[in-house]
Parts: sequence; C-alpha cells; structure tokens
Amino acid sequence: MRRSEDSVVVLGGASGAWGDSSFALPQLLDSGRCDYIFLEALAEITMAILTRARQKNPALGYATDIISMISRELPRIAKQGVRVVTNAGGVHPRAAAEALQAMAAAAGVAIRIAWVEGDSLIDRLDELSDLDLAEMSDGSPLVSNPVSFNAYLGARPIAAALDAGAELVITGRCVDSALALGPLVHEFGWGLEDLDALSQGSLAGHLLECGPQSTGGLLTDWQDVASWHDIGYPIAECRSDGSFVLTKAEGTGGLVDVRSAAEQLLYEIGDPGAYLLPDVTCDWRQVELTQLGVDRVEVKGAIGRPPPATLKACAQVVDGFKITALVMIGGRGAAAKASRLGSEFTKRAARLLERDGHPPLRNVDVEVLGAESTYGPHARTVHSREVVIKISIHHDERSALAAIVRELGSFGMVVTGLTAGGRGLPKPTPLIQLRSYLVPRDRFAPMIYVDGEPIPYQEPNPLGSVARPSDPVRRAEPYPVDDPVELPLVAIAHARSGDKGADANIGVRARHPDFLPLLRDQLTSNAVADWFAHRIRGRVERYELPGIDALNFVLRDALGGGGISSLRFDPQGKAYAQQLLDEPMQIPKAWLAHEALAAVVEVEAMRLRVLTTVSP
Repeated sequence: MRRSEDSVVVLGGASGAWGDSSFALPQLLDSGRCDYIFLEALAEITMAILTRARQKNPALGYATDIISMISRELPRIAKQGVRVVTNAGGVHPRAAAEALQAMAAAAGVAIRIAWVEGDSLIDRLDELSDLDLAEMSDGSPLVSNPVSFNAYLGARPIAAALDAGAELVITGRCVDSALALGPLVHEFGWGLEDLDALSQGSLAGHLLECGPQSTGGLLTDWQDVASWHDIGYPIAECRSDGSFVLTKAEGTGGLVDVRSAAEQLLYEIGDPGAYLLPDVTCDWRQVELTQLGVDRVEVKGAIGRPPPATLKACAQVVDGFKITALVMIGGRGAAAKASRLGSEFTKRAARLLERDGHPPLRNVDVEVLGAESTYGPHARTVHSREVVIKISIHHDERSALAAIVRELGSFGMVVTGLTAGGRGLPKPTPLIQLRSYLVPRDRFAPMIYVDGEPIPYQEPNPLGSVARPSDPVRRAEPYPVDDPVELPLVAIAHARSGDKGADANIGVRARHPDFLPLLRDQLTSNAVADWFAHRIRGRVERYELPGIDALNFVLRDALGGGGISSLRFDPQGKAYAQQLLDEPMQIPKAWLAHEALAAVVEVEAMRLRVLTTVSP
C-alpha cells in the first residue's frame, strides 16, 4: 500500500563508505525514528579490492564488515520493522545475501532478504566490443582485461524488491543516492513522470550517502561542531512531493545547519544543472535550504528532467605497480633536506634500474608534508623543523620496485634527522587505472531475487531525452571595491572538495548573499586555475547555484590520474577546498563590521594581521 500524500518517510544514512563507524547503525536504531536505514559501501577502488577477494575465494566479493554490522543488529531491525538497503554486495550480492540469511537463521530472526544483480560487465566484453565504446576522458577504446567492470544501476530494482516484500535489500554497484531513492519510489509510487520528486529524492540520498558529512563532518567551520566522537548520522524526513527535512538523532554530536547541508550538496558534483543519474537528470541550481530549528534544515526546490539513455560503467585495469614510502626528517633545514632526499633517491633509483637492465620509472611523485609542498607557490612553512617526506613510484615491474625501495634504508645513514619510526619497508601493490564508458541502458537487465527466488522485473524506458548540459559561467558583472581590505576567501565563504575520476570539484558558498556578487567577480575560473596551476593539467569550469549562493568549480585532470591510480598523498582532492580558502580576496573595508564576517575576522585577525578594529 502506498503512503498518503501527507505521510512522512524517515530515512537514515548509517555508512558513508566501507570502513565507516560501527556506532552508526546502532545509533540510528536507538533513535527509533527510521523507517529505512541504508549503508553505502562502494567506491572505485573498493570494486577492485572485492574483485580480487572473489578471485581468491569464490564465496567472497562483498563488504564483509558491513554485512557483519547488519547481522549484529538483526533482532532489533526485525523488532522495529526497519527496512535496510545496502550496496555492500559489491561484486557478489548473492554471496552477501546468503551469508546474511545464514546469520539471521543462526540468530533466530525471520527476515526476507533480496539481492539485485545485473551491474557486472566483466563477462560481456565481446558483446560490448561491437558498440565502439570510447573512454569518457580520452576517447580510448574499450579495455581488454579489466580487474572489474560494473555499471551504476538506479533505484527502481531496489523499489521492485521492496514491492515484492523484501525487508533487507543487498545490491551490487548502483549510484549511491539510489539507496535512498529506491525506498521513496516504493513508498510514494513515483513514476517516470515524477521528475521533480525523483530529483528531490536523489538529493536526499546525496545528502545522506556520505554519513556524517552532512551533519558536521568535513565542515569548514569545524570549531562550531561540538564533538566528533559521537557525531550524529543523518536522517531525512521525506514528504510525498520530495521535499524533506535533514536532521540527526537527538543527543548526538555534530551539527546540522545550512552550512553543513550546503557543503554536502556541493560535494563531488559537476554541472549542478545537469547532474546525471540513472533515474533522473537533476537540476539543483535553485535548491533552497531553510533552517527550521536546532539541527533541522528543510530542503526543497530541486528540478528533474529525463535521465540519459546511457549508464556509466567503470572498469579497473592493472597498469604496473606502485610503492609509497614515508619517512620523517627533523631538525633545522628539515624541509630542504627532505626535498634533496627526494631528488637524490630518485637519481639512485634510476641508476639501479639502468644497472640491472630494467626499463626506466614510469612516474615519481615527491611531497614534503609539513612544508606545505602541496600548496606549491602558496606554501608558508618552508622552514619547518619537522616534516614527513612521501615518495611514490610507478613502474611496470614489481621486482624492480622492491629493489628500489630497499635502497631507501641506506639513506638513514646519510641524512641527518631521518627516521622511519620502525615502519619497515613498504611493499609494491598494483596500480589500478579507472576507465569509464557510457553504455546504452537497454543493454542492462537487472535481476532481483527475494528469499532466493527470482521475481519478474523489466527496467522501464525513460521518458523523453536528457536536458542539455549547462554552460559554465566564466565571468559576471564587475564588482567595484572602494577602500579595499585583503582577507582570505574563508572570511566570506566556506567550501568543500572531492573527486570525480581524474577531476576534482570545489564547491564554494558565500557566507551571506551580500558577498556573492564579489565572489562572482573575483573568484573566476581563471583565478582558481592560477591558484592550482602547480596541481592541475586541464581547464577549470565554473557553475552557479544561486539558490544556495554558491559556485561550483570543476578542475579537469587535477588529481594526477585519479583517486585509485594517483601517486599523490591527496589523490581525491579532499584538501583542495581548504587550500583555496586561503586565496586573497579584496573586500570593502566596511564589510569588516558585517554580521556574517565579524566572527570570522576575529578568529583570523592575528594570523592575517588585520589591524582594523571590528565592530560588534
């Protein structure tokens, strides 16, 4: 039976990634508020790890810790009537479901478990070769020997499993937000034509899918978050029109306000006017965030358009091996010594390869952590007396890397103040390249099993055609500044960054609507490109989200190859937003008394040498 129009469905997000806290699921169950709880477990590198696990043991291939966490709470899940959805099935949803069913039987809990298959393409390469697929970033042809190859499915198979009576649904690869949208489609009966509701439901999933990142986690103004050890996990109270209230369990740490919601909305998106998902193309440019009370933010205004005719599929391919070494260097001139060590060690590696008849190195990346080498020309601590040097190396041969890293120990008898802290020598690991393709959605036929029995299901064809992507905004009207004062961007904005393959995004939100015209004028695509010129290889695109007074920047080819293949210490650009927040802005001196600026200026005054007295 479908919910009535005035009903509210309560969703809880208990996991933002494989390895999230074991306290999350019990916390949401303790709240007694959730109709559904979902646990997100998959990332690109996770798929490769799970594939290798299944190759070693055919009974594996799923996120075992997520399944174990669910199993421990099965009695309470059943007693409360909470339905659970997770993509912890990884590359073997059937095995995950069967393992959990055995755990339920051992605990004496009767629960109907479903699993969804059909996302894997690993055995269909011959069929796909006829499609002339081109890799999304460089146009290269379809790979021939991937470690894993999975498409992102949507929400409707999850909804169909719930329609069939499943109380716990385990999927393989699907878009993270589908874990929330599926239950909402089931509860409210949203059809293909309910595009705005589907966009809103996807936004609910987007805000919940990363666990506490919408409840104070990763917040720029982290000082305002009371505690992290007991941080509250997100809850969405969803209405039939798709609007919802973002909140968390009472009595938990963290913080839910417009800042935390806005930063998570901006996290890891590209074009906010055409955010492509299997069920809907989302336009979030006019989303409105309203603080209703303590830890309660209303979210509405998302627009939906027909989804694309293709599904994104990601293949992981082994491309040689990599090794990463970390050692500390202390004392005067530590940063300079570390920089020299990186250069000298690289030269010795080249000598060793030449001597032993190996090919040259594929790539080397050296970063001096503590000397702000990731900041490039913006570094301020080049005279640090305590640093960690990170040396990452890429080569085609595992044995060559093992020989190279053995030489690192000898530098402990050369460089003053060097210590490895008893860590021992690191071991070479495969370097995995991510290759992405757009596959016609009519090539997919998801299969759903409830209690081990298949149920009839046919993926519906989307309506119409996808909307045209938005055009990046390069420039806005000039904003003259009289009597300027230089302050860092953080004084007038907060931000969050993430990754999309080899690209990074940085979402920047004005602390007050008054500041947005200045941001439009000064924080251009070129300004961001110049700030990160030492890190990025591609162009920078800027998009606007006027509904939340924000700009979103997409930095192409900005991560040294992407999260699973990059040699960098920050392969996902997690620190990019915080680095950008130091970029100088020229603001009117009169703004120093602005209510949205005064507190930030007071905190930053000594560091920034702002001598002007700030009015209360």
